[in-house]
Amino acid sequence: MPKHHVLITGATGLIGKPLTEALLSKGYQVSHLSRSPGKNPQVKTFLWDVARGQIDEQCIDGVHTIIHLAGAGIADKRWTHERKELLVNSRTQSIRLIYKILNSRPNEVKNVISASATGYYSNRGDELLTEQSKPMHDFLGSCCIAWEKAVDEGQALNLNITKFRTGVVLSTKGGALPPISLPIKFGLGAAIGNGGQYIPWIHWQDAVDLYLQAVEGQLPPDVYNMVAPVPVTNKQLTQAIARQLRKPLWAPNVPAFLLRTLLGEMSLVVLGSTRVSAEKVQDAGFKFKFENISEALSNIYG
Repeated sequence: MPKHHVLITGATGLIGKPLTEALLSKGYQVSHLSRSPGKNPQVKTFLWDVARGQIDEQCIDGVHTIIHLAGAGIADKRWTHERKELLVNSRTQSIRLIYKILNSRPNEVKNVISASATGYYSNRGDELLTEQSKPMHDFLGSCCIAWEKAVDEGQALNLNITKFRTGVVLSTKGGALPPISLPIKFGLGAAIGNGGQYIPWIHWQDAVDLYLQAVEGQLPPDVYNMVAPVPVTNKQLTQAIARQLRKPLWAPNVPAFLLRTLLGEMSLVVLGSTRVSAEKVQDAGFKFKFENISEALSNIYG
């Protein structure tokens, strides 16, 4: 007898791919919501177009848990007015489109487990941030506030809601690590700005495991920071990658003013400091496989 049915949005991303494989290996039935047909014969893919408000309503049939990972890449393109609208709408209107059919069609959905981001706290210097810390109201913070509010609308449908405020997911398959490590591989690595800004990181395997524990009911529905217990600064991360790759660091830091000129408001993504606590999820019983950056990088590159 297969375990219950999980529907994933944003399933082709950095977490979605390994999470799909992990769920399948544990005997779950997995479906995807995507803009294009899927390639995995073990997974049924339903089509949707969030911008047009179109969705295959059969996507929820038999589903017990929805994992919401959909959202345009926050640092993929410069933040124009149109790009900002897309970043917010791809996260908020997508889950609302699902709630619309949950409200109008008989279903068995009990749980929604959604990504959020540590951008909720944005640039906070050395302050240690817990789930009770207030959000910032710059673009990063406002985007996450709107995202979480949209997800929380599922409470009116008597759904159990879990939100993961996700940090920088480290993987060679995508995300921030490849562009950070590329200049280091060529001996041109350098810290960014003053290098003292905190980066809330997590190994991709721990991120996947947190979703699995939420699916399996081992984490109570709540909001959790999805970050490793030992935060590092940009300089510490750069040095750790260089040590792992056995490359020297000799170049001067990349000036903050240059990044602000090149990236505009989006420079906040790399210059902002967000020091985030993992205590709550640890108190809930989660055991990290990779607590410090050196063992995480050793596993990733090993």
